[in-house]
Amino acid sequence: MPQNFRLTLAQLNPTVGDFDGNIKKALDAHKQATAAGADLLAFPEMFLTGYQTQDLVLKPAFQAESERALLTLAEKCADGPALTIGAPLLENGKLYNAYFLLQNGAVRVIARKHHLPNEDVFDEHRLFESAPISGPFELNGMRIGCPVCEDAWHVDVAETMAETGAELLLIPNGSPYRRDKHELRMGLMVSRVVETGMPLVYLNMVGGQDDQVFDGATFVLNPGAELAVQMPVFDESVTHVDFENNGGGWRAIQGEREIHGDAWEQDYRCMVDSLRDYMGKTGFSKVLLGLSGGIDSAIVATIAADALGPQNVRCVMLPSEYTSEDSLADAAGVAHALGCQLDTVPIAAGRAAITETLAPLFEAYQTDVTEENIQSRLRGLLLMAMSNKFGEMLLTTGNKSEVAVGYATIYGDMAGGYNPIKDLYKTRVFETCRWRNENHFDWMKGPVGEVIPPRVIDKPPSAELREDQKDEDSLPPYDVLDAILEALIDHDQSVSELVDKGFDHALVKRVENLIYMSEYKRFQSAPGARLTLKAFWLDRRYPIVNRWRDPS
Repeated sequence: MPQNFRLTLAQLNPTVGDFDGNIKKALDAHKQATAAGADLLAFPEMFLTGYQTQDLVLKPAFQAESERALLTLAEKCADGPALTIGAPLLENGKLYNAYFLLQNGAVRVIARKHHLPNEDVFDEHRLFESAPISGPFELNGMRIGCPVCEDAWHVDVAETMAETGAELLLIPNGSPYRRDKHELRMGLMVSRVVETGMPLVYLNMVGGQDDQVFDGATFVLNPGAELAVQMPVFDESVTHVDFENNGGGWRAIQGEREIHGDAWEQDYRCMVDSLRDYMGKTGFSKVLLGLSGGIDSAIVATIAADALGPQNVRCVMLPSEYTSEDSLADAAGVAHALGCQLDTVPIAAGRAAITETLAPLFEAYQTDVTEENIQSRLRGLLLMAMSNKFGEMLLTTGNKSEVAVGYATIYGDMAGGYNPIKDLYKTRVFETCRWRNENHFDWMKGPVGEVIPPRVIDKPPSAELREDQKDEDSLPPYDVLDAILEALIDHDQSVSELVDKGFDHALVKRVENLIYMSEYKRFQSAPGARLTLKAFWLDRRYPIVNRWRDPS
């Protein structure tokens, strides 16, 4: 007679520090697993605490609360299938990133993470101890090994588990999204299957946490690297996977195989989900933003409408004497197409008052960028006042190109609580706007159809802080600028490498200097959705005081 084993995979969205809420999600999934007759219910890495905790996990009170929650969950799930769940473990004065098997009301087995990631957004050497490689555990006729996240990216852990009798690799993950990462995960997990000859379950969480979004995309591979199950990307899902052993080893029976969207769809979904969860998990339900008639604020308004619903998005036009009639019309066009509220608050009177106040000090000086920045900072002041008064979070609208070279005013258009496009270069902003006009999915709360008028996308970008101002007055064309920025920031290339590709040496050096000189601005900037390998903040950490420049 063949052996059978049913594994329920809980690809769910925890919240850091919300032990009661995370337990509730776990109990709901346990009810589903019980009703389905599952042998085991599995949750992702550090699900009980939420992920990433950063230094919060070092607080003794937090560790104690985590242990209480774990024992509470074990007690409440005493009947029904066993479950595995990630949580920290304090043991003999050492803290581990651990994965617990709960059964019959108690902790039965503990797997401890061996390889601690210390690159990209991860800094686990700061938080946890590396543990010896754990062996497999036996449950209802199946021997299961649990490499925890990073452990599966290395050969030794899976091979050791195979050598000690494992028949299935169940890998709990807290793996955040970045563009094209799923292909990297799949390639590495195929390697583990080929090396061990075992079926493999890659279980990932979903949901936003600060700048990171966990994209789910859980999958199951059979021996021979055959894809048996692929769960949705970004969506919560509880899925039952059946395994069968006819004497030649365990194999997963073919199940659901969700089709994932392309990189444009996934990037946009990441920005939407990032904002939606950042708002929900911090207790906000409404946002406001300055809608200038330009492309950056238009895409941010669209992301906000898709994340929260147009009724929860307030757009504010703050015109000056430099604001064109086209900009006024374009802002109104975007707000109308989205169905968002649009308020108009002219800044002329406030600017005149500030100019008069500063006149005794500035009268001997020529007008320069100072007066331009006063306009931006006055807008920031007014928007923050509205944010305070209405209880709506202010969104900032600077794209990655502007954030990289400091083409944004600190305490002005950088003021706010979150920046959905912080990791989106300007050239991708253009294409994302075109993509959104042509695409709509059920997870978008904004309207179907063209929501960003084509002329907003096509017109030359301008901050409109002086007469006839264009971005290209002080920056190279964005296709050139972005190519240089991606090379210097995302790929750590040298100046000489860029010159060898045909870029002007003086221009590359100028851009390099702008990047380093604006580090202090990024240090004070709002968080934003991570899309690339070198997003500003945890992925790329540079000193503010820095006199080094590439000598080439």
